[in-house]
Amino acid sequence: MNWETMQIYLGLGDTKMHWVVRVFLVVLSTLIANFIATRILTRIDKQLEKTKTPWDNVLIHAAQKPIGVFIWLAGVTIAAEISGTEIDSKFSSLIHSIREVGVVIILTWFVLRCISESEKTLTNSSKITANVDYTTASAISKLLRASVVITSALVVLQTLGFSISGVLAFGGIGGIAVGFAAKDLLANFFGGLMVYLDRPFAIGDWIRSPDQNIEGTVEHIGWRQTRIRTFEKRPLYVPNSTFSLISVENPSRMTHRRLNETIGVRYTDFSVLPTILADIKDMISKHEDIDSNQTYMVNFNQFGPSSLDFFIYAYTKTVDWRTFHNVKEDVLFKAMKIIESHNAEVAFPTHTVHMANNSKMALMSEQEGSSEQASKTSSN
Repeated sequence: MNWETMQIYLGLGDTKMHWVVRVFLVVLSTLIANFIATRILTRIDKQLEKTKTPWDNVLIHAAQKPIGVFIWLAGVTIAAEISGTEIDSKFSSLIHSIREVGVVIILTWFVLRCISESEKTLTNSSKITANVDYTTASAISKLLRASVVITSALVVLQTLGFSISGVLAFGGIGGIAVGFAAKDLLANFFGGLMVYLDRPFAIGDWIRSPDQNIEGTVEHIGWRQTRIRTFEKRPLYVPNSTFSLISVENPSRMTHRRLNETIGVRYTDFSVLPTILADIKDMISKHEDIDSNQTYMVNFNQFGPSSLDFFIYAYTKTVDWRTFHNVKEDVLFKAMKIIESHNAEVAFPTHTVHMANNSKMALMSEQEGSSEQASKTSSN
């Protein structure tokens, strides 16, 4: 390639730069701009991690990928316009529409990433002292994302030349038909909305229903159904509309766990039973894991078949299931030691058989023989 040819391509002198060279320079500039923008955003992100507020990092994280795509969109469309004017003049109008739609999509992507990053920050960030409940943050995030997507879809339709009023009118008429056809789906949707608003349970809660065979830990609350992991480690999928028809118990929100046990001592230990009850009640009141501000009782309850039964009724301070059983075990062992300290014993099922003496047995045999002789005489 001689110098005159290079002057034509490079646009030196009075000649205009060749469109191929211009496209190359635009793509090269786009590549450099994307590289510089990525490095700058990475450095800014590292500096902002040192601040006390997490929201500046949210914006940087949300903007990193969309900015890179926006730079490439701008560069590619400019290069396409340059080549399009040289190839086909009508091609530029198509490039203009693609650029506008691309900008709307990138902005939508940026806003969606902002919502997702905000949700993560509200639920997991160590820079926020009072983290928001995950269920509430997830519900608000889903509503915002749905609103953003619908709005951006309408803007894209308007950009492409469609009439939004006609689309909305068609959607209103079609919505009635869809409502009748998908009433169960809508019922589940509004059921999920009620779960988000009323918050009878949250993700991670242990719930159960006395109306149906539903019990387990909540893993996911969706718009249509809720996933519960049963204690057999099996996933249970419950439509959200079900929760508006049944009663739901949430043991995860209990304040205490109840201890209610019945113990029996022998009938021969009745004389020391009042002292045993008093000592056990004193032990309950001083136990470090029993909440003495709640109701606690140790009382003689009933005359059992082979024991004098009394009950221990109290509330533990812990709600953890494993810790509760350790506390329960400790209370029962201490109760048994108190019973043993009074030379008494815990009763077990027994039967007493009374044997008649020889004279009574002989008399009973004579009476049975006389009755048999009388019956024979009467029959003859």
